[in-house]
Amino acid sequence: MSVQAVCDDLAGKQREIIRTYEELHQLAEPSWQEEKTSGYLAARLRQAGLAVRTYSGHFGLTVDIAGEEEGIVGLRADMDALVQEVNGQVQPNHSCGHDGHSTMVLYAALAIASAGIRPKKTIRFLFQPAEEKVGGALQMMKDGALDGVNVLFGVHLRPIMELENGTAAPAILHGASASVHGTIFGLQAHASRPERGKNVIETAALLVQVLQNVRLKEGCPFSVKMTQFTAGGETSNVIPDRATFKLDVRAQTNEGMDELLEKLKHLFYHVGSLTESRIEWSLPGGVPAATFNDDAAKIMRDAISRVLGAENVASPCISPGGEDFHFYTKQKPEMAGTMLGLGCGLYPGLHHPEMKFDKTALTAGAQILATAVLLAAGEEEG
Repeated sequence: MSVQAVCDDLAGKQREIIRTYEELHQLAEPSWQEEKTSGYLAARLRQAGLAVRTYSGHFGLTVDIAGEEEGIVGLRADMDALVQEVNGQVQPNHSCGHDGHSTMVLYAALAIASAGIRPKKTIRFLFQPAEEKVGGALQMMKDGALDGVNVLFGVHLRPIMELENGTAAPAILHGASASVHGTIFGLQAHASRPERGKNVIETAALLVQVLQNVRLKEGCPFSVKMTQFTAGGETSNVIPDRATFKLDVRAQTNEGMDELLEKLKHLFYHVGSLTESRIEWSLPGGVPAATFNDDAAKIMRDAISRVLGAENVASPCISPGGEDFHFYTKQKPEMAGTMLGLGCGLYPGLHHPEMKFDKTALTAGAQILATAVLLAAGEEEG
């Protein structure tokens, strides 16, 4: 069967693809708890005669379609859901589209398997846990899921303000992001004698003001905002001596993130010195920025053109959001990698509790992904 025949097969399964998405949508599970989701995907893959590899300690899984030559082309999906408030109740909710990503990668695997294609290079399908908590990609690499992979593709639904429905981008250039956790130590005093204390709330207020004046060289887009703050007890007449805060830190490039974190280091020291307080901070997590790979993007651009037409190939998406997919390419710089940005009429936006999109776009996404991995694995028409 040809690449086009695989796409035709997927086109005939649109209702089935949407039904699978809706079933996965109901299985929304938090990071590291994707047991039902993983089990559902594994069962579908095994029914197609594919050997599923599972891993101890988490619910990630991989499937290989063996090739004739050395080299492995990978296709990755994320499985976890966001935990957020929906209609007054905090619960797992697929508002980032990971259920859609798993659906598309699943059907790309099923279509290629049912076609009986023996690609030149092995094709590996990866279903990753814990993207939302930024640990899944690193764990999959630690467990050897990326061993031997030379090319890696991913996918993410894009909001309508980035991509129109019916279009797709050959790369998503996510920025770097980090979470900074800090503690301010002051001196407690009675509120009637503020001069005897060191008010951590006033220190935090100064910190917020100073953060607004941070600039990066060469105009790199960035953001640093205080998103959480806690200080004091239940009484209103005590100067608090301890406060905790969290900062959301973002920069469009990895070099910009390094510069920003170095500036924060000096800023914390000087604000603390000015207010005679002490600021301690840590960096518990973050994700690197995307690195554009022309080779992988060319393959994805070709795949989009074949499925949607050349007129519907968009420019790479530039997103201030973060994605742990980029750990793969940062840790393995010799590996070509890119993420498909799929236009699907998504609104009001990613992570919105009532996020909606055109489900028929999942079929086109599966066609593009199947085409990309087959092209990268050496399969051509005929």
